Amino acid sequence: MAMVSSRHADVQVGDASRLFDGRRLTLARQLIGLRKNALAAKIDKSPTAVAAYENNTKRPAPVTVAQLCLTLGVDPGFFLPGPHQLTASDPVPHFRSLRSTTQLARDQAFAYGVISGDVGAALERHVEFPEPNLPQLSVDVDDESSDLPEEAARLLREHWEISSGPVGHLVRLAEHHGIVVVFSPVQTAAVDAYSFNDGYRPTVVLNPTKEDYYRQRFDVAHEIGHLVMHVDAEPGSKVVENQAHRFAAELLLPENELRDLLPSKADWRSLAALKEAYGVSLQALLYRSRALGVMSDVTYRNAVAYLSSKGWRRREPGEMPAVEQPSLYPKAVEILQSVGMNELSLAKESRVTPGIFRTVTARHPVREDLFLDPQKTDAPDGAIPLFRSVVDHPGK
Repeated sequence: MAMVSSRHADVQVGDASRLFDGRRLTLARQLIGLRKNALAAKIDKSPTAVAAYENNTKRPAPVTVAQLCLTLGVDPGFFLPGPHQLTASDPVPHFRSLRSTTQLARDQAFAYGVISGDVGAALERHVEFPEPNLPQLSVDVDDESSDLPEEAARLLREHWEISSGPVGHLVRLAEHHGIVVVFSPVQTAAVDAYSFNDGYRPTVVLNPTKEDYYRQRFDVAHEIGHLVMHVDAEPGSKVVENQAHRFAAELLLPENELRDLLPSKADWRSLAALKEAYGVSLQALLYRSRALGVMSDVTYRNAVAYLSSKGWRRREPGEMPAVEQPSLYPKAVEILQSVGMNELSLAKESRVTPGIFRTVTARHPVREDLFLDPQKTDAPDGAIPLFRSVVDHPGK
């Protein structure tokens, strides 16, 4: 294959001013964890002016673009339109708990997910990814009694032609069917796994510090459930989360296979064998056994109490396999590097900083300074720092 030139002209502030995309300012502000009024104070502008920049009713002057770059830790090219534009109207990410996650943190996490789509869209200019292949079965978010979540999981197994028996590498399977899976920055570990579909590709963002192979697999199955069932549903309710849990349980532990395998008593040897075969935790197996009526409520509660007494609810016995790793983006980067496209060139084409690019395309969680040349200062209240710190106001 012919070598590919990796030279890109740096975008100047004047060009960024003329081609300024307000949505990119919103993403940069959210990524760094700032509210509009806080950003306005740092660049010596009014909140109204910042709002006008973000909704594209006013273009910032070149000097203001320079201040934005310094304050937000990005280069001028960040503010040009990204490789992909949102086609879904206000896509809503599915976070596990809205009560325990601040709005700043949710905005921050979603902005990171959108930016990961820009990286993917840029990579797809050079490599071919599998087309998204995800059936949808909308489930009523007020429906707590029907078996539609289980039906949706069975539909997916059939659609993806998953053979009977344990599901293999779930992250790889999702990527094979066009779902993007990435790790979030290590600094955002307070936000659990989440998912969304912004019109580019269905995306699952994994918690980078959850070093539990079994729980991570359940997280992936849970988020796939949201992508299948809850396209238009408001996130975070107990019913919605329970539906995704039920979907994940049926996807990983199909009733028609497990009903005759699950023990009615706390047979730990039998449960440990099923754990290794199906790639789920002991706790998930106990819960599934009770949900299917194989294990009584009393037996289940006693088994969970035993788990707690042994400290197994935090760390179950046995060797822990390494968590499943994404390969869609990392492999694309490796291919492109092999033909002369370096990381910096790909980051510029993606309209992101090198730190963001490395984080999005990593096979495993990495700790990177996502933004350019930050200087030490206090992070804004309620924000999760994704970098060393927010840059101080550069002055007039």
